[in-house]
Amino acid sequence: MRKALRWLLALTVFIGTLSTAGAATAAQSEPDIKDRFLAIPGMSLVQEKPHPGYRYFVLNYTQPVDHRHPSAGTFQQRITVLHKDTSRPTVFYTGGYNVSTTPSRREPTQIVDGNQVSLEYRFFTPSRPAPADWSKLDIWQAASDQHRVYRALKPVYSANWLATGGSKGGMTATYFERFYPRDMDGVIAYVAPNDVVDKEDSAYDRFFAGVGSKECRDRLNAVQREALVRREPLEERYARYAADSGYTFDTIGSLDKAYEAVVLDYVWGFWQYSLLEDCDTIPADAATATDDAIWDSVDTVSGFSAYTDQGLERYTPYYYQAGTQLGAPTIHFPYIEKKLIRYGYQPPRNFVPRSIPMRFQPDAMRDVDTWVRRHARHMLFVYGENDPWGSERFRVGRGARDSYVFTAPGMNHGANVAGLVADQRALATARILEWAGVAPAAVQADPSAARPLARHDAKLDVRDVEREPALRP
Repeated sequence: MRKALRWLLALTVFIGTLSTAGAATAAQSEPDIKDRFLAIPGMSLVQEKPHPGYRYFVLNYTQPVDHRHPSAGTFQQRITVLHKDTSRPTVFYTGGYNVSTTPSRREPTQIVDGNQVSLEYRFFTPSRPAPADWSKLDIWQAASDQHRVYRALKPVYSANWLATGGSKGGMTATYFERFYPRDMDGVIAYVAPNDVVDKEDSAYDRFFAGVGSKECRDRLNAVQREALVRREPLEERYARYAADSGYTFDTIGSLDKAYEAVVLDYVWGFWQYSLLEDCDTIPADAATATDDAIWDSVDTVSGFSAYTDQGLERYTPYYYQAGTQLGAPTIHFPYIEKKLIRYGYQPPRNFVPRSIPMRFQPDAMRDVDTWVRRHARHMLFVYGENDPWGSERFRVGRGARDSYVFTAPGMNHGANVAGLVADQRALATARILEWAGVAPAAVQADPSAARPLARHDAKLDVRDVEREPALRP
């Protein structure tokens, strides 16, 4: 009996040794994550940056200029990857503009403790074809960019994928889901505008008539009006400011048009990026405020550089899309005499060089809106109560499944899941975990137990509003 036991013990040790050796060999033979990226056709490394607990890569990926005709030319699209582990879920993020090359972690990435792939939107430099055929900048082409990146990286990150983005990025995530609904396991779209009928914008006027408090609205309205009353002296200051900074106004057409555009953005810009408590920073009596006080307040909120050629250039792709597919809001100013307003809210055409042709496609947003209402699956839309862009929003209808639209009380364009009321926050977090395939048993049994799986990282977890100067989502 003792002999048999000694033999069994020896066999167990032997098998354990083999298992350990086999695991070590497998670990040694698994390719480095950077090598796996570079083995993907069309993928190239720009740089790798260190960050504790992750590896962070800036990459270029070769994309067709026209996904319908791949042989018609290519361009390099910039991608970043915050790599944690190939066994973890992956969050596919786009902001709808340029991609940052500084490591950061979006809210869903923290919630699921996963990897994050971030994509620069086509035609935002340097991810722009040369020469630029602007007719190839549309929501389907951009969604097809995401689809190709997902297909390229899915063999590396085989676990569940979620799409996310804020504002124009939230729109982008939604369009991606509309055109490629089988790619993602869930979508979390933050503060995504949905301008279904471009010429019908009364929802915005209703929003500005009731947002915040009357005292705050009155302060903002008075400063905006006063900036138009003092147009002549403040435009003289604007001219000096532009000359000193080397700013020009060829695209919009004149300094006068640029000045009015900045001033008319003032109230919108405040509510987009500020909170009710920030009303104390607005001059209390605009009529007696100094020119400096009016200028400084408008410049802080709207930015007098926004509608210069230099301020507009980076955002040409956005204004092109606003004027061809996305639509743009128009609001009225009942508290300002008509004689003080010369141009009103100007159309996107005024912010794009005339050498670039534009034609609006009124059916583009209607198609997406109808699809979301009828076919949304595993989609979460988060809006801020005091964010103007939420006036026209996505909604889910009877055909939607496991999809939600939540509003964060008192929040602006930086609204997030963490800012929702307790029961909605728990439900949203639980659904994100479930869609990612990482919901703990306790959460599956009781959604109120849902919490982010990763601890907060002050350097990675960006919670500030993604600020784009002027009237841009």
